[in-house]
Amino acid sequence: MLTKENTVIGFIGTGVMGKSMAGHLLKAGYPLYVFTRTKEKAQELVNQGAKWANTPKEIAQKANVIITIIGFPSDVEEVYLGENGLVTNGRKDTYLIDMTTSTPSLAGKIYEEASKKGMYALDAPVSGGDIGAREAKLAIMVGGDQEAYQKVEPILNTLGSNIILQGKAGAGQHTKMCNQITIASNMIGVIEAIVYAEKAGLDPDSVLQTITTGAAGSWSLSNLAPRVINEDFEPGFMIKHFIKDMGIALEEAEKMGLEMPGLSLAHSLYKKLQATGYGDLGTQALYKYWD
Repeated sequence: MLTKENTVIGFIGTGVMGKSMAGHLLKAGYPLYVFTRTKEKAQELVNQGAKWANTPKEIAQKANVIITIIGFPSDVEEVYLGENGLVTNGRKDTYLIDMTTSTPSLAGKIYEEASKKGMYALDAPVSGGDIGAREAKLAIMVGGDQEAYQKVEPILNTLGSNIILQGKAGAGQHTKMCNQITIASNMIGVIEAIVYAEKAGLDPDSVLQTITTGAAGSWSLSNLAPRVINEDFEPGFMIKHFIKDMGIALEEAEKMGLEMPGLSLAHSLYKKLQATGYGDLGTQALYKYWD
């Protein structure tokens, strides 16, 4: 059984969401090693008591539960399966939890390679953005073995409030694709509603007070639409990462013979924004397509 007394957590990726998530683990009393490509981004965690590791390899040698939330599938593959990677250098009975949104096929590959070394791999992407990470209210979608999931569930409970084992390795990533597909079309509707309200001469704040409590209500409408009205386009989740996610979903849909017209439209609009230089802004910056 994993307890705070026999658990050392390694955390890789202290960006917009990862920094808050790692902070919750520290506050819960877990010994924590951190690594991120830009050391300055982890300095606040180090000041709070986390220990710095110089490489993923060092994390693999010191921790028996390792959580990652990084950028792209290529980054995940390098961090897990590269020369200095977690699986390559990890120890038997280590639990690996990748919370990056990545491909289901890569999740399966990591699971297989980890199993060969007596390690346990779970894919556990999250939803909730910077707010969910900060408030420890993330939705966590898990793929992997039931026994491994149950062992790390108390740790996941430190990070989120809606945690469900969806199935075998890769199931967490497939579930995250469902999440992103839903958000993609919804964000178009949210932004179009604001643009329409403005053009009609309405007070957008007043409109939001009404429609967020009706059938149109959604997380994006409640949390991101106010940011748009206040011209706050700082990222809770970056456009460039959303484009990556939508690309994965479109590829998986194509494999299954599914047409995704709503997702395809959102993907094309966001790619136009990225080409204009807005890739590091939050997804609510879709407003700039009309602006």
